[in-house]
Amino acid sequence: MEQYILEKENVSMEELCEEFDMSMNTVRMDVAELVKKGSVKKVYGGVCSNRQNSLVPFEERKNVNYDSPEALEVDLLIEHLTALREGKTIESPVYNYKEHNRSKDKTMVIEPKKVMILEGILALENPKLRELMDIKIFVEADADERILRRVIRDVKERGRDVEDIARQYLTTVKPMHYIYVEPTKSMADIVINSGMNDVAFELIKTKIEQML
Repeated sequence: MEQYILEKENVSMEELCEEFDMSMNTVRMDVAELVKKGSVKKVYGGVCSNRQNSLVPFEERKNVNYDSPEALEVDLLIEHLTALREGKTIESPVYNYKEHNRSKDKTMVIEPKKVMILEGILALENPKLRELMDIKIFVEADADERILRRVIRDVKERGRDVEDIARQYLTTVKPMHYIYVEPTKSMADIVINSGMNDVAFELIKTKIEQML
């Protein structure tokens, strides 16, 4: 990353985001190819299960620790995943990151597929949730990679400023990672290092293709 910045001193945030995304999203890009087949569906755990906070004032919602399991309505996520495994269509809530709350007028219809991929940093934290999984995967990344990915995502997709991202990272994201996320690595069936482990991912692709 330092070398890239030195070579392009006048690089824009958009260009930097695109370059970093291309180099760091190997796993997501490969999974996307499987999703195109139509029999694989991704479910985003945090987006679908962040709690309703309409009764909490906006300024207080901005300071909620969203990287703690308590911020998620895990029971609803378990209910939805159970229904999907039973072949039922669900209507999932949609999270509005600008409002720090669930959308009042939008939901997301998710139809069951042969393979459902649940994505989320706390996906392996809850034992009841883990019981619903056929394969548990932990994608390990260095701390500098994690913060860069977060900055890129929040700037590009959520319209947040870097100062706010840094404050949240230092006060909640970083400590919660070591308390809740890092320990779940031992509960995974497969650990992929920074998404660059070709052998591990080939095993995952083979398993998914067998299920299809």
